[in-house]
Amino acid sequence: MLAAILVLLLGGPARPAWADRVAAPESYRCNGEPLVATLHSGDVDDLSIPNRSGNTLPGAFVVLQWQEQVLQLPRTNNAGPPSFTDGRWWWSLEDPDHPDLRLRRSLGDVMQLSCER
Repeated sequence: MLAAILVLLLGGPARPAWADRVAAPESYRCNGEPLVATLHSGDVDDLSIPNRSGNTLPGAFVVLQWQEQVLQLPRTNNAGPPSFTDGRWWWSLEDPDHPDLRLRRSLGDVMQLSCER
């Protein structure tokens, strides 16, 4: 009974600390296929680091779910809008309504996929 009263008074269970670092998933279509992007703000680096862009730090990453793939891409240190890459896949939010998704293929060429919100 005392536990129930405390939950009512304190407003329920506390949110885990990591919950504030995960943005709501965003839905897109890339080459006609659904894609879900979830941005995770990094807490790896100190908030005093000046290299911040779009409220992300160098420790941030994005998880992309597209077709049967799940990609976790770390944030780049590039100036400008946030971009994420693992060296093969690249995701940029320069235009949030038309994000840029690219794939570097084994022959060295780059395939750009058409994405829209």
